Amino acid sequence: MAETTAPDRPLRRDAERNRDRIVEAARAAFAADGIDVSVEAIARRAGVGMGTLYRRFPTKGDLVDAVLEDAFAEVCEAARSALDADDGWAAFTTFLEQVFELHVRNRGLKDVIASGQHDLRRLEALRAQMRPLVAEVVARAHAQGTLRADFAAEDVPMLFWTGGRVAEVTSDVAPDLWRRYLGFVLDGLRADAATPLPTPPLTRAQLDRVQTRKA
Repeated sequence: MAETTAPDRPLRRDAERNRDRIVEAARAAFAADGIDVSVEAIARRAGVGMGTLYRRFPTKGDLVDAVLEDAFAEVCEAARSALDADDGWAAFTTFLEQVFELHVRNRGLKDVIASGQHDLRRLEALRAQMRPLVAEVVARAHAQGTLRADFAAEDVPMLFWTGGRVAEVTSDVAPDLWRRYLGFVLDGLRADAATPLPTPPLTRAQLDRVQTRKA
């Protein structure tokens, strides 16, 4: 009789759970203690041994890349989820609200990107995956005439940077205050409230230069 072996799916599931625990622990550690937190501290937070961590992430840079990859995937999923709405304005506002919520949860990511401890080409590839989805969210609201016509997809990162700063500095005092200022911004972005602006949005090339500096 031929010898059979037990399927390895439970092992793969365990390995995937360990991977997710490590990445989530790294994300929380970066937010709480900064990018210089040790991998030993991350392993303790995740409840895994160093051998398990190093098998999945041989270097800290690999772990940083995984944190960024998961964070960008969440933004992309927020855009796809928002686009399920038929109403373009609802899709636009829902997307912004979800991304701000992610920013509050991932408040250490700004420092992670600024640290340079990641693969720049991989980061740019992640941004390239996200841009068409963001552009579609903006285009749908434009097409329905609810979002002011002079708002460009290249303006979206600026909203995240400025609103993210409000969320950061008030997180310990009023963790939901960012919602108030997002409300102000959204009122100003309605097409029927638009007035001429003194300067145009950044071009794609200009935005790429700014994001490269931040990275």
